[in-house]
Amino acid sequence: MGKFLFWLHGVEAGKGLKFYGLPHIRRSSSAKILIGNDCTFRSSATSNLIGINRPCILNAGEKAHLSLGQGCGLSGTVIGAFLSVQIGDYVRCGANTLITDGDWHHDDPRSSPPLAVVIKNKVWLGVNVTVLKGVTIGENSVIGAGSIVTKDIPANVIAAGNPCRVLKQINK
Repeated sequence: MGKFLFWLHGVEAGKGLKFYGLPHIRRSSSAKILIGNDCTFRSSATSNLIGINRPCILNAGEKAHLSLGQGCGLSGTVIGAFLSVQIGDYVRCGANTLITDGDWHHDDPRSSPPLAVVIKNKVWLGVNVTVLKGVTIGENSVIGAGSIVTKDIPANVIAAGNPCRVLKQINK
């Protein structure tokens, strides 16, 4: 049913997708949503042991681009793309994460324009993490639970807090 829902909303999706409950999709006709192979969407409240308070929501506004690499896992994750949100391969989003490239107040003249968000491969976002516009998170980084990411995070680090800051380098 989830694959049909993606097709119905014009989402270009790979193979091997898994759905636990149905995600919500909002896509402008001029927007593009691309989903890689083997991604998992946990939208049912009982599909995550921590519990989620909403379904996964993919929202792509006028001329926006939202891409999700292969092998990603989302649990009650909201992704809002008003310009561009690019998520790499094997990214894990803990329960109730929010990733957005905009302020969500496009009709307010005080609102600044959207800025692209890039999350590189093998990033892990803990429960209740918020990633705000203009941020790049480097490959293999871990963002701690409840963090608010307002600035770029380099590769191979553990970062946490509000605002999120680097706590430790991950040695390979």
